[in-house]
Amino acid sequence: MTPIDVVGIGADGWDGLAPASRDAVAAAEVLFGSPRQLDAVPLDAAGAQRIPWPTPLLPTLRSTLDEHADRRRCVLASGDPMFHGIGTTLARLVGADTLRVFPHPSSVSLACARLGWSLPDVEVVSLVARDPATVLPALHPSARLIVLAENDTTPTAVAILLRENGFGDARMTVLESLGGRTERVRSTTAGDWRADDVDPLNVVAVEVPVTGPRRTRNPGLPDDAYSGDGQLTKREVRALTLAALDPVPGERLWDVGGGSGSIAIEWMRTHPRCRADTFERVPERARTIADNARALGVPGLEIHGAAPAALTDAPLPDAIFVGGGATAPGMLDACWAALRPGGRMVVNAVTAETEALVFHWFTEHGGTLRRIQIQRGEPVGGFTGWRPQMPVTQWCVVRA
Repeated sequence: MTPIDVVGIGADGWDGLAPASRDAVAAAEVLFGSPRQLDAVPLDAAGAQRIPWPTPLLPTLRSTLDEHADRRRCVLASGDPMFHGIGTTLARLVGADTLRVFPHPSSVSLACARLGWSLPDVEVVSLVARDPATVLPALHPSARLIVLAENDTTPTAVAILLRENGFGDARMTVLESLGGRTERVRSTTAGDWRADDVDPLNVVAVEVPVTGPRRTRNPGLPDDAYSGDGQLTKREVRALTLAALDPVPGERLWDVGGGSGSIAIEWMRTHPRCRADTFERVPERARTIADNARALGVPGLEIHGAAPAALTDAPLPDAIFVGGGATAPGMLDACWAALRPGGRMVVNAVTAETEALVFHWFTEHGGTLRRIQIQRGEPVGGFTGWRPQMPVTQWCVVRA
C-alpha cells in the first residue's frame, strides 16, 4: 500500500510549511482536508485532486481513503497531526507504519510561546465535541491551562463556566488565528470577558489565581460536593474504596448501584483518560448523578439503568464497585463474569444480608476483607463527642 503523507498546516498556510512538507503536498495525487486547509494550498503549488472530508468524518474515513489506495495520498491536518489531530485517528485505522507525518507547531506550542509559559507545566483540555464542564477538574490555585476551542463560542462558554464556579478573577487570554496574518491576542478576567467577535480558530489560556476555590483530584471530596437523597458513600469510606479500586489512566469502572454517583465521578476525576459507567435503577437518582457529574467536571460519565440487566449495555470494565443491590438475584455472578483476569472488584456491605453474601464470596474466591468504622466529632451540648457512622464491610478481590 502506498504510504499516506500527513502534513500539519497552521493559520500561516502554505507560507509556513517547511520544504519537506511542501514537497509532500506537491507530490500528492489526491489531497484530503477541510475546506479551510485545502484553500490554504495554492492551486499552482499542487495539482492533486482535492477532496474535502465528509461530515461526519469518522464513519466513512477509512472507505474514503481506500477509494484512492492506488494513488499517492496526502492528508492535511491542523498544526501537529499527532496532538489532538487526525494523525492519531489515522494511526489507529491504518497503522503508524503506513503514515509519514510532517508536524507543524501545535496551537498549544504557539500559545505558550506568546505567553511565555513553560509547555510541560501547562494542562491541555480539549473542548472539541465536549461539554465545557470538562475544564473543571483542571482548575486549582495557580493552575495554567490551554483550552482547545471547538468554535467561536468556546471562549464565552469558558468564561461563563469560570464565573459560575467561583473563578471570575481567573486571567483569560484568547489567542486567535495563531501564526496567521490575522493573529490576535486578547486578555482579561473571566468576569470581564464579553467579546462576541472571535475567530473560530482559537485557543483559550486560563491562569487561575493563587487564592480561590479548590477541589482536589484525589479521592475523598467533601460530602456536600454532591446533591441527592442521601444515597452517598461518605467521604472517608469513599477515599478508602477508591484506593481499593486502584484506578490508573485509561481504565474503565463499573459503579453498580450509583446512588449519587460519587465513586464513578471520583474515579474519572483522577485522570482525564479514566472512564466509568454507573448503573442506577431509580430514575430520579440517575438524573442526580448526571447533575453531579457535570458539576464536578466529568460530564462524560455513562449512566445506565438497573443492573444486572443493564450491564450488557456497557463496555467491559477493568474494575467493578458494587455499592448497592449486591443481593439482587444474579448481581455478583454477572459482575464476576464480566471481570477480566487481573480486574478488581470491590463490594461494600452495610446490611447483615449483604455482609453474609460477601462472606460467602470471600470464601469462594479469596481476596481481602476489612471492616471500616468511621466516627466523626460532633457537638454534644457544649462539648464534643464521637458520633459513629454505620460500619462498612468491604471485600476486595483481584480476579485470577
